[in-house]
Amino acid sequence: MEIGIGLIGGLVLGAAIGYFLVQQLLKKATEGKIEAINLEADGIIKDARHTADRMKSDAERKADKMVSNAERKNESIKQKKIQEAKDKFARLKSEFESSKSKKMVDLKERQIEIKGLEKELRDKQDKIAGELDLLDGEREELKSKELEIKTIRENLDKQLKIVAKKKEELDHANEIRIKELEKVAALSEAEAKDMLLDAVKSKTETDAMALKKDIIEQSKQEANKEAKKIIIQTIQRMCAEYTIENTVSVFNLDSDDLKGQIIGREGRNIRALEAATGAEIVVDDTPEAIVISSFDPIRREVCRLSLKRLVADGRIHPARIEEVVAKTRKQLDEQIVEIGERTVIELDIHGLNPYLVKMVGRMRFRSSYGQNLLKHSIETAHLCAALAAELGLSPKQVKLAKRAGLLHDIGKVSEEQSELSHAILGMHICEKHKEHGVVCNAVGAHHDEVEMNNIISPIVQACDAISGARPGARREILESYLKRIGELEDLAMGHEGVQKAYAMQAGRELRVIVASDKVTDQYADDLSFLISQKIQDEMQYPGQIKVTVIREKRAVAFAR
Repeated sequence: MEIGIGLIGGLVLGAAIGYFLVQQLLKKATEGKIEAINLEADGIIKDARHTADRMKSDAERKADKMVSNAERKNESIKQKKIQEAKDKFARLKSEFESSKSKKMVDLKERQIEIKGLEKELRDKQDKIAGELDLLDGEREELKSKELEIKTIRENLDKQLKIVAKKKEELDHANEIRIKELEKVAALSEAEAKDMLLDAVKSKTETDAMALKKDIIEQSKQEANKEAKKIIIQTIQRMCAEYTIENTVSVFNLDSDDLKGQIIGREGRNIRALEAATGAEIVVDDTPEAIVISSFDPIRREVCRLSLKRLVADGRIHPARIEEVVAKTRKQLDEQIVEIGERTVIELDIHGLNPYLVKMVGRMRFRSSYGQNLLKHSIETAHLCAALAAELGLSPKQVKLAKRAGLLHDIGKVSEEQSELSHAILGMHICEKHKEHGVVCNAVGAHHDEVEMNNIISPIVQACDAISGARPGARREILESYLKRIGELEDLAMGHEGVQKAYAMQAGRELRVIVASDKVTDQYADDLSFLISQKIQDEMQYPGQIKVTVIREKRAVAFAR
């Protein structure tokens, strides 16, 4: 085919060249050179034929060569395909044989499995047949019961019809009776009902009022007894600690050798010091310390300052003791007056009697439940003034409130020995020294011992409670405080599921942390109640303790 294409190409080329030459010759013929052109065209045609013959021979050689190459290549491809077909046949034959053996094994296993399933199916069929027999028996029993129930229902329907008929008869008879009663009583049914309800209501209200009065009276009697009991128990529990704290001062010495000088020969120095100051001096085995004991804080302070001067001077004998005690008492009196004057100036209180100013200064050396009395009175005065101003009282009333707040506990530092309470005694002192009537009433009424007759009195009472009740105002002995806090936490830790317990706000609150996997929300409520009851039964404490149980649940996941 390639040879034919070459021949056609050569002929086309020759024809084109001939056509071109003919055109040239024609053109030359037109110019008068036809003969020469013909000769030249013959030569060209001859050359073209010679060129075509040469190209044809070359093309035939190339075609023969390409055919021989194609035959060789075809033979090699044929051999290769034959070998691949043989290999594929061998591979498929081996695969068929292996799959055939595997299928035989699977078929045997399948036959065994089918036999097992057939046996299991036969067993289930036998079981189902037995159950069907039981169901048939139960079905017969149910049919008999249904017949019984149907009979009972029919009987009940008959009885209900009879009851409904009887009810209609009774309702009719009741209506006739009510109409007859209305005719006799000249009242309608609604009027009679209202009259009866009014009578019952008035009787019930009377009985309820009487019962309420009896309950209130009984509660007052029982509350009075219970309150006295609680107060006595509180006094028994607390008085020893506070008595020790508020009636004892410790005087430290540089060495125990000074104890002998203070005692003196046959104890004359210590006796002279006790007689001059009115305080008792206890010299015991406590290293480098002497205890000064007295209920009067002024006497304790005089004794302490006198001992300080005597030890510093080194001359300790009865005459010197009396001289030093007299000087110390005079200086302390001056200091007390100075403290009182400075206090009233700071509070901007004017016109206060000098004796009352001195009593204010004496408060500096007195404490109440561990709270310094002068600081408590100053704090109460500021609170009274602030509260009175917030209530919109006049400036004069604000000043009276501040004055009453400062003087409300002045009866605690009275120099007079009296059996009256400190509130009543303070009121008498204020009245004696011409204080305003409002101030006198507020001083006497701040513990409800006299009737309040002005708005200042409840303000003073409230501010006194605020100052004394705030956390930290009244301190406890450190050891007893730490012991109580430890007992509180240990008591909470004794319950199951509690992880940690913390006493907070000076022991006024207990926070208990529980394990969420051991304690449910419902049990957390019960646990707080149980702990509070156990604290109430087993511990001694002032005020109240709030128990808070905290249960936390956490869900944690990681995104990777």
